[in-house]
Amino acid sequence: MLRLVHETATLRLARPFRISGYVFETAEVLVVTLDDGTHRGRGEGAGAYYLGDDLANMQRQIEEARGTIEAGITRDALRTAMPAGGARNAVDAALWELEAAQAGVPVWRLAGLGSEPQPIVTTFTIGADTPDAMAASARDYAEAKSIKVKLTGELPLDLARVAAIRAARPDIWLGVDGNQGFARADLAALIDGLAQHGVSLLEQPLARGAEAELDGFRSAIPIAGDESLLTLADVAPAKGRFDVVNIKLDKCGGLTEGLLMAAEARRLGLGVMIGTMMATSLGTAPGFVLGQIADLVDLDGPALLAEDRQPGVVYRGGMLYAGPEVWGSGQHTPA
Repeated sequence: MLRLVHETATLRLARPFRISGYVFETAEVLVVTLDDGTHRGRGEGAGAYYLGDDLANMQRQIEEARGTIEAGITRDALRTAMPAGGARNAVDAALWELEAAQAGVPVWRLAGLGSEPQPIVTTFTIGADTPDAMAASARDYAEAKSIKVKLTGELPLDLARVAAIRAARPDIWLGVDGNQGFARADLAALIDGLAQHGVSLLEQPLARGAEAELDGFRSAIPIAGDESLLTLADVAPAKGRFDVVNIKLDKCGGLTEGLLMAAEARRLGLGVMIGTMMATSLGTAPGFVLGQIADLVDLDGPALLAEDRQPGVVYRGGMLYAGPEVWGSGQHTPA
């Protein structure tokens, strides 16, 4: 038998974070602990705000599944026992860490990685603001090698934002995230303007549900699907519409599903990106494992917080590293 405990935490952001249609100042997460009387596993889930997957929903889902989980459940069985989302992500992460502790091997080895995880380049995200303020933020990320910019669907203003950031940081890889804020009629002008400023990725320009509008569209910049691509079932239909699959563990329900999505994307010739909702280092560490096999990594959640949990991930020289002390070491972890 397992014992399941869950609690909540409110994360304060270092500053308000604006995207298309939403401003974040805090984020609530669900923290799950599983123990078998000897070992324990931990996981954190934030859910997806645009799906209504809030704290109350996550708590309800986990209580509905409590009996099944505590009776003993595999990570594969969890994929059908709970719906995809933040609660399942938290439980899945706890099962990975628990299994690693029971086996005495680190999570990365259980996940089938061929070698110990290494630091990886991650994007640092700039929320929507005035062009001057966003350019200042880009300069503040002095060590960043990769920056992602939140746009709002205001086409002339958005292009001015990108131009200001590119002028401030001509050296970086630059991507933009539309967060569903644009219309199909905007795309040609948007992509032409972005290409002029050396933008390398356009993420989720159209609303979830409007994916068919990308059929036959040819873009000079790779387009990534985020809100449109939640779980493994969404990867195959992405072919011909998106070039890159943005996997977020809070959308798909955990690292177990995320690894399956990455494998399917590779099979279809699509790029693999790993992203995050607002998260502490505990919520970021499973994504770091998947990030070892991704083309693009966007795991800056802890960098946006006023305070992270400790021990935490390390950001240095534009790179991210989640050491074994953060999560999933495979060492004995007392229950």
